[in-house]
Amino acid sequence: MLHNKAGEVKLFNLFGHFNLLILISLSILNAQTFENFKHLSSDSFVNYKDKRDVEFSKYLNLQFKAYPLVKPELRYKIDKPSAIPLSMSKSLNSVGPVVNIRIKKQKNIEKKQNHKQKKNKKDISFDFFGTNLGFNIPDGLRDAKYYPQNQKGIRNFFNKSAASEYDNLLVEIQNISKKMNLNDWAIYLLVNKLSKNTLTNSDDVKLLSWFLLNKMGYSVKVGIISKRIVLMFYSKKIIYATPSYIFNNKRYYLISQYSKSSLLRVYSYIQDYPSSNKELDLSLSSLPKFEEDIKIKTLKFKIHAKKYEFDISYNKNIINFMDTYPQVDYETFFNAPMENRTYEDIVSALKKYINSKHASTAINFVLNFVQNAFVYEKDIKQFNREKVMFAQEVLFYDKSDCDDRAVLFSYLIKKLFSITVIGLKYDDHMSTALYIPMKGDSVRLMSKRFIVADPSYINASIGQSIAKYKSIKPTKFIMINKD
Repeated sequence: MLHNKAGEVKLFNLFGHFNLLILISLSILNAQTFENFKHLSSDSFVNYKDKRDVEFSKYLNLQFKAYPLVKPELRYKIDKPSAIPLSMSKSLNSVGPVVNIRIKKQKNIEKKQNHKQKKNKKDISFDFFGTNLGFNIPDGLRDAKYYPQNQKGIRNFFNKSAASEYDNLLVEIQNISKKMNLNDWAIYLLVNKLSKNTLTNSDDVKLLSWFLLNKMGYSVKVGIISKRIVLMFYSKKIIYATPSYIFNNKRYYLISQYSKSSLLRVYSYIQDYPSSNKELDLSLSSLPKFEEDIKIKTLKFKIHAKKYEFDISYNKNIINFMDTYPQVDYETFFNAPMENRTYEDIVSALKKYINSKHASTAINFVLNFVQNAFVYEKDIKQFNREKVMFAQEVLFYDKSDCDDRAVLFSYLIKKLFSITVIGLKYDDHMSTALYIPMKGDSVRLMSKRFIVADPSYINASIGQSIAKYKSIKPTKFIMINKD
């Protein structure tokens, strides 16, 4: 009997422990379930820091609509020529004032940048075009997830982010952007890299970029295509070969989907995040201040059988940044600056051959330099896509095509001679023209006569146009700002 009683006590104790384990397990399970419930439930659990987020969260709960794809626009209606004919150069009368190029040394402006942050450890750190940056990431942003993979998941991500302590992160981003002189494109790249170093899932990365950019005032939307998140940027200017969608007569581009035409409709919303209506301005009026990675390149070429050799220096981090650029309007490329050091090097090399010469002879030498210093090759063959280069990039790459050379030539001419230059865009070619009192092939714009100077027509002189384009009116004139 005692044995039986002892057994019952032992059994009872085991049963009690078993119950306790069940209770503990259920408690953990319930806690996890409750956390998931809080994550997916109503706004009553969200402690919004910004009153705008309350209404926007409710708005995200409304039914998304389908928006059709706008067919990407291409720069050229016809493929650019695979080769440019050689010109039989004609003699040029020496006219105009005598040239005396002087270089204003500006290298003291381009001091070595030092963006190293204080030694206190940051949550994340990464290389941003040669500059090491670190940021503290609030827990709410780290924990935000696109779940479930539908409209509700977007709202859940937004709610989690909106309840986080994101304010200091925004201040950090804005301070670094100002210190490094980042334009809108560089700011987007910075936010995107920050997001990639914070979250691992590509959908979460896009949603975090969306949240931060909206908080910074940019008009950015997200949408869903086949359960995946896409990020769309508002731009007033055309971004070529890039899918886009229209919301309230405003065009939003899927920049990360460059040159992809397989996309169809997107499920998204029409209303902007409150007070976030700033377009993504891709103009590049001044260069970012990246850490220096100075390289030297030697340009070896011939003009009329005479050999030349120019050494130029450049910051490779600037080249890497420029390489990321989407295909925006031509004005952006034609009006962007060149590094001071690179400009000084190329001008120092050129002035040996143009100083004390008449303006016509000096300009013609610069034209022949651009024609002969690089191998002609179409972008599609070199980069597997259409790519207009900045003037800085043309000097870096060994090969270039017509619009790249037009960008470099126009930059040098306006800087060296303060002459008005325009770009001449044809269906399959790009050239330039100068507002100078000379004879030769010309075009008219606003009652003014511009003399053709084609940087791709090898060995051609000022006033010589490729025969194919002599009788054709350009489809577009590119206006180039004066310094």
